[in-house]
Amino acid sequence: MMPIALTIAGSDPSGGAGIQADLKTFHQFGVYGEAVITLITVQNTLGVQAMETLAPQLVKQQIEVVMDDIPPGAAKTGALGSAEIASAIAELARVFSFPLVVDPVMFSKHGARLMSPEAEKVLRDALLPACTLVTPNIAEAEALSGTTIGTVSDMEQAARTIARLGPKAVLLKGGHLEGEPVDVLYSAGTSRRFMGRRVATKNTHGTGCTYSAAITALLARGEHLDTAVSRAKQFVQSAIESAPGFGRGFGPLNHFAGV
Repeated sequence: MMPIALTIAGSDPSGGAGIQADLKTFHQFGVYGEAVITLITVQNTLGVQAMETLAPQLVKQQIEVVMDDIPPGAAKTGALGSAEIASAIAELARVFSFPLVVDPVMFSKHGARLMSPEAEKVLRDALLPACTLVTPNIAEAEALSGTTIGTVSDMEQAARTIARLGPKAVLLKGGHLEGEPVDVLYSAGTSRRFMGRRVATKNTHGTGCTYSAAITALLARGEHLDTAVSRAKQFVQSAIESAPGFGRGFGPLNHFAGV
């Protein structure tokens, strides 16, 4: 059967991030995509102008009806918005029989907050203990670990600290540090580094969404976590290098990049 993956995230009308980026990525990896919407944004490549969250019960019902009919082989979360939505998802996640990837979307590319402080607490206390992998960037990892990150060694220490919150594995993305980008995967007491190439471009909108979606798609296909991270990173690297250059701000990646 065709593998199935579910995204639980916000909507980006410009198509570069959120559920739009997730579904494009699932499709590129040959995975049937399902989408539960948590919030609506008014945004383009220049920034986020407004955001409105859905009712928590409506989000919960979306997940339940999908699970009842076409259960996924893996799922991911993106922007959750409110503490109530995060709590509803965490409650369901405790009984998921498949891998859950949590992309802790706290801020937009332009710095706009996409998660309330109350929702951040629910993420830390309830959702992370129920997930297979959490994929913070530097700013998100600093918020979750309570530490300052300036080096790859700092990343490894922060990943260990975040792992104590309960996720089975932590992928800390180092693209916001100086030099060549390095990501750190901490799992089962061991750290592994994944090297990338720095690209001089502003077309990076939706990078985190696409990365976590690619990992989710590969987990749905039955890949081991290390392999899923490695292949997903290669895909994102190619997608950045071949970005189409749309928009007047931070443009989207090329979701047609080879896998």
